[in-house]
Amino acid sequence: MALNINITKELKTVEKLIKSDINKEKTISVLYNYIFKSNGKKIRSRLNLIASSSSKNTDRYKLASIIELLHTATLVHDDVVDNASTRRGTMSVNSLWSNSHGVLIGDYIYSKAFMLMVEIGKKDILSELADATNDISQGELIQLDAMSNIKISLSKLKKISYFKTGRLFEASAKTGAMLAGANKNFIKNIGESAKNIGILFQIKDDLLDYSDSLKTGKQSFQDLKEGKVTYPFFFALKNSSQKEKKQLLSFLGNQSLNNKKALALITELNGLTKTKQLAMKFYKNSVNAANTINNQFIRQEMIELAGIALNREK
Repeated sequence: MALNINITKELKTVEKLIKSDINKEKTISVLYNYIFKSNGKKIRSRLNLIASSSSKNTDRYKLASIIELLHTATLVHDDVVDNASTRRGTMSVNSLWSNSHGVLIGDYIYSKAFMLMVEIGKKDILSELADATNDISQGELIQLDAMSNIKISLSKLKKISYFKTGRLFEASAKTGAMLAGANKNFIKNIGESAKNIGILFQIKDDLLDYSDSLKTGKQSFQDLKEGKVTYPFFFALKNSSQKEKKQLLSFLGNQSLNNKKALALITELNGLTKTKQLAMKFYKNSVNAANTINNQFIRQEMIELAGIALNREK
């Protein structure tokens, strides 16, 4: 289904704003331009523009830029934490420069976002985005603590998915609605729909890790090789016998992993099937929340984004 042309045009304005007023220090400008050379999907800033679409306030573009800056800063820092060599098929900052460059340019991007927040000057928006940024950091730390933890619960995995991904989706929608002066009910409903889209995004990321398709733009089974217990592995482990459990544990954190062998066993133990069922649950949650929104344009855009999240291949 085609995305709304007006929102697509507005995203180009956001892209221009993000790439304008770049620091003239060579190192900073080179790093910044490298990070933002790819336009990407910008789902979070799209959400923000959809939520604020009833308003003519031109700060909408500034707010959507803030969302994109916050998201990008977390990605740059994630690559450092994961020691990732690529990001969606492109060499990461830390692999081309250094971990120090990755941390510091991530901090610089964060600071730009907060400078723009001050320019908007709305306390409720600043509070929501500050809370979201804090939650994202918590999510990363909780996940770090959960590395190779085979006793992790499903509720803890969902909490990580919410903090790491769903929280910024939620804040994107809620702050857009706040800027537009929407009522509390609308802010709550669009935030709920967006939160579920975000968690769905994370679940799909876990599924795509088990894909050998080049479309994903990332190395297959990278999460498993890093020792991350994600949804497919979690569900497979729950369904395993003692012998199968031993075999599954030999996959976790194994850099020399036999991909085909791992995929076969995790598929056989319904790891992928159960994860797809969980994804469908969050898709339905998002659509149900979207259906409570009276504005037809916004309702349809939210339902469409949920479908994109469910069916994406990269």
